[in-house]
Amino acid sequence: MPDIDMLTMLVIAVAVLLTGISKSGFAGAIGGITVPLMSLVISPALAAALLLPILIIADVLSLRQWWGQQSNQHLWLLVPAALLGIVVGYVSFGWLDENGLRLLLGVITLLFALNMLLKLVNQSHLTSAWAGRLLGALSGFTSFVAHAGGPPLNMFLLPQHLPKAQYLATAVVFFSAVNLLKLPPYILLGQLNTTLFVYALLSLPLVWLGVKLGMVLQHNISEQVFYKLISISMLLLGLRLIYTALFS
Repeated sequence: MPDIDMLTMLVIAVAVLLTGISKSGFAGAIGGITVPLMSLVISPALAAALLLPILIIADVLSLRQWWGQQSNQHLWLLVPAALLGIVVGYVSFGWLDENGLRLLLGVITLLFALNMLLKLVNQSHLTSAWAGRLLGALSGFTSFVAHAGGPPLNMFLLPQHLPKAQYLATAVVFFSAVNLLKLPPYILLGQLNTTLFVYALLSLPLVWLGVKLGMVLQHNISEQVFYKLISISMLLLGLRLIYTALFS
């Protein structure tokens, strides 16, 4: 873990808060903003590694609330496909240098933001089993690279018109499984160490605060407005990461 200055600590703290908010019922693309945000101040690989233990701890807390309400039918379709995406992410790790990772991350972030803002993909067509497998695999890959599996997952789950509680529970259980599946390859790649697990434990109060803040936001701001703010932030972050990768 490199030396961390105050700006880096502040950015990481905001990212951890957003992680907590994403676990409080905003089952959308909020998590997709965390690694791009942290990649402005540390390497994308380190950002992803730092967040994984935090996500797993947050998943444990979330599962207590949502377990038993999930759609197992959809999970049996999505999780094996996500495992394939994780394997692709593992095999391809190291093909890109730090700026190459920033460029890939910037492009993924930009495309997700544009789709959220402009509805480029007609999600009503993405209801078949094959669409679920394809989007599940994409979710596994983008989750492995940047913990940004939310947009592909939602592109499949939202058109299923599940009851809200079942939809949220399915997303929580899916990402709990995906994050656990990412743990062995992250360890094999040398991405995780004792220091990062200590940082994860120290971040628990911020995760808890993020969850509480998310509950407040749900009561005081519409999801449409909140997601639009997240989408615009992702758009700007994606452009910034692409610029940094190409011209730094």
